[in-house]
Amino acid sequence: MTWWQAIILGLVEGLTEYLPISSTGHLLVVQELLGLATGSASAKEAADAYAICIQAGAIVAVLGLYFGRVRQMFAGLTGRNEAGRRLLINITAGFLPAAVIGLALNDLIKAYLFGPWPVVAAWLAGGVAILVVSRRRKNGGNASVGGFDLESLAWRMALVIGFAQCIAMWPGVSRSLVTIVGGVLVGMSLSAAIEFSFLLGVVTLGAATCYDGLKHGRVMLDHYGPMEMILGFLFAFISAVIAVKWMVNYLKRHGMAVFGYYRIAVAVVVAAMLLAGVISGQIDQPITAPAAP
Repeated sequence: MTWWQAIILGLVEGLTEYLPISSTGHLLVVQELLGLATGSASAKEAADAYAICIQAGAIVAVLGLYFGRVRQMFAGLTGRNEAGRRLLINITAGFLPAAVIGLALNDLIKAYLFGPWPVVAAWLAGGVAILVVSRRRKNGGNASVGGFDLESLAWRMALVIGFAQCIAMWPGVSRSLVTIVGGVLVGMSLSAAIEFSFLLGVVTLGAATCYDGLKHGRVMLDHYGPMEMILGFLFAFISAVIAVKWMVNYLKRHGMAVFGYYRIAVAVVVAAMLLAGVISGQIDQPITAPAAP
């Protein structure tokens, strides 16, 4: 991996992680275009781990932007803030389904769903779903009106959002999309659902980053130097800050329809590239164990 490839992957990760367009899907396609998804088993393992571990930059971005909520949860942990304690319980409830199901199905998901064609299908289905929901709501610029706030969320509702998050284990679906829609469906306002989605993402993405870093970190470090790691993290952080601020402001005025059109458009473009042979349609095999250095 070169320094400019690290920058591209960092930018793609940060810009797409919290938008409802699937960062995993974009990274899989970009890795194909950059030629990082080919080569030896250890090279592929390192590329997969790198794409997940640079999520740390996007995680830190949200921790900074929502530091008040994070501090509130820490105060709740020590019994000094009741609202923070409830939010911490809700985040835990939302995380548990993904933790259990993700560990149980990780190898199956990588075996059958980590490929361009499954991603295209998920992009298309998610785009159509967004447009259907947007037309039914007909809220336009009043997208944030209606529903209860984050403080009124019950743990049972957070658990429902957590199960919805499991759908995003299919690359291309988008964790942000299903958790935001899940929050709205249980009765939250759109702005509250977005905030909960971001906070839940910190825990979920953090766990995934730690898991892959510990499992495949040695191979990743053998293939990439410190400069590639720093550049990926830094540009993921910067682009995530920009993307999150833009998304929150945009959705308050316009709703989610634009993301539906984008998903359908990118699905068509990537499908055309697959049919033309620009990128490979082969589904990657699951990583079962680190290759010998």
